Amino acid sequence: MKTIQSDNYPIFFDNSITELVNFVKQGNYSRSFILTDENTGVHCLPALKEQFADMDNFDIIEINAGEESKDIDFCIGIWKMLIDFGADRKSLMINLGGGVISDMGGFAASTFKRGIDFVHVPTTLLSQVDASVGGKTGIDIDSIKNIIGTFTQPKAVFIAYDFLNTLPARQILSGLAEMLKHGLIVDKAYWEALKSSDLSKPSVELVHWSVEIKNKVVIEDPTEKGIRKALNFGHTVGHAVETNSLINDKTPLTHGEAIAIGMICEAYLSHKKTGLSSAELEEIVKVISDLYPKYNIKESSHKALCALMLKDKKNQNGKINCTLLTRIGQCNLDNICTDAELCDSLSYYANL
Repeated sequence: MKTIQSDNYPIFFDNSITELVNFVKQGNYSRSFILTDENTGVHCLPALKEQFADMDNFDIIEINAGEESKDIDFCIGIWKMLIDFGADRKSLMINLGGGVISDMGGFAASTFKRGIDFVHVPTTLLSQVDASVGGKTGIDIDSIKNIIGTFTQPKAVFIAYDFLNTLPARQILSGLAEMLKHGLIVDKAYWEALKSSDLSKPSVELVHWSVEIKNKVVIEDPTEKGIRKALNFGHTVGHAVETNSLINDKTPLTHGEAIAIGMICEAYLSHKKTGLSSAELEEIVKVISDLYPKYNIKESSHKALCALMLKDKKNQNGKINCTLLTRIGQCNLDNICTDAELCDSLSYYANL
């Protein structure tokens, strides 16, 4: 797989861990810090430590796994660890993990001493095709997703496809939702390729293609003033469903499971508001429903979900803003949706 050039940084696919070691050695960093969680620490960290064996100027910072850790308290803990380890402005943060690690590690690094360099080594499908690419960093407050953050680009991304072998099937499905989204918003050929593939573990070629799609959108609009809003398809409803699940469910939905629900709801809204055909709505619903288990959204929760949507960072002038589809492979930005329309979409999903 060829290296992808993003906004002033490379995304490596081939020999990515070797490339990481070369990057660290050539970067003249005073010290490197590997941020990880307890799961990645068991399954992926040993591969890095083996490659770093001849270097003694690195430390490991480990946090608890899961979205619940992506808050200001854990971030303060990371900053304190950096202080205790003597990090300076020539230090490097290596974010080894999934989307939580990419989001929070990038945020912690971009704000520590007004910013130190960081790189991403994404270990989940979700982080490889989404969180590690594009320069968004962030943490949650009061379970509101990524409400505090920065636009700060990493110095490089190192995608080791073999790390996906460590993932359970549910985590593969979580990342797959973002891949499906990429096809729906801008590339029908990619959507068709996904439909005809074995999606129990998407091939490295499909992962590479997905990263190319997101990277192209991000380069055109790095700070989300225009076309980058396309990447929000499924996320207005999806983030609300995810937050509600984190608050109320013993086993919360994964990000991708929630976004899959959001894409069905927002495809329905697309049919109602922006001209998505009945046939393409049915196609989208079938593909997603065949992959993801049905989730029980009670009508009594609709008001709470709309209240969560109202807090979404994408909103304008206190109105809920959605990216919708005009057809598969083409989207329409900045669609204001009413509570009644959003509740109707939730009812549509519930009645499938």
